Amino acid sequence: MSLGKRFRDLTVAHFNEMLEQSEDPVRLIDKYLASQSEQIRESERLLQQCLSHASSLRQQYMSAEQLKERREGQALLALKAGEEEVARMALQEKMQQEEKAAQYKALYEQSKHGIVELEAQLQQFKADFDEVASKRSYYIARLESVRLQQRMNERLRSMGGGVSPRMFDRLEERVSDMELTARTLREVRGQVRDAWNAASSAAGSAVEQELAKLRSKLQEEGWNRR
Repeated sequence: MSLGKRFRDLTVAHFNEMLEQSEDPVRLIDKYLASQSEQIRESERLLQQCLSHASSLRQQYMSAEQLKERREGQALLALKAGEEEVARMALQEKMQQEEKAAQYKALYEQSKHGIVELEAQLQQFKADFDEVASKRSYYIARLESVRLQQRMNERLRSMGGGVSPRMFDRLEERVSDMELTARTLREVRGQVRDAWNAASSAAGSAVEQELAKLRSKLQEEGWNRR
């Protein structure tokens, strides 16, 4: 694992830990996204500069290669013409261009390697940005769920302020008591009526007996009913 990859993993792990502990994760995410967006822009600008510089190095390398080959051809022609001094001068410049080409080629290769690393880092920045942006959507949805749940709890409390299962139990007890009272009153009235009827019947029987006694007494006294 490269040092850059290890540092990136540590940074992401630290951010995730901060995210879970934050009281306002959306604000933390927005702050991170703003910072990450600036890093992406700076990396893109740097990449363009590196690409432009690499293009310049390649141009220098290719020009030196072409000039080297030209001087070598000129040295060959001068040697054929018997111009050894001219051939020496051409070969000397050819060697200079060869060294220059080698130097610029090394710089160009080094630049290409740096560009590859920078492009990989830029892609990682963008991947991290997208990952955190998705977490922002998740935490916004999560916070909205919490807010809606709180509102539902408050609504349920306000709607059920005076109503509870125990209240219905008390109401049932009260109705049962009322029914029992009414039933008891009916029974008492029935008993009183029965007692009155029984008393009335007994009183009537006693009167008839007394009346019979009086009739017998009148008969004994010789009183006849006319």
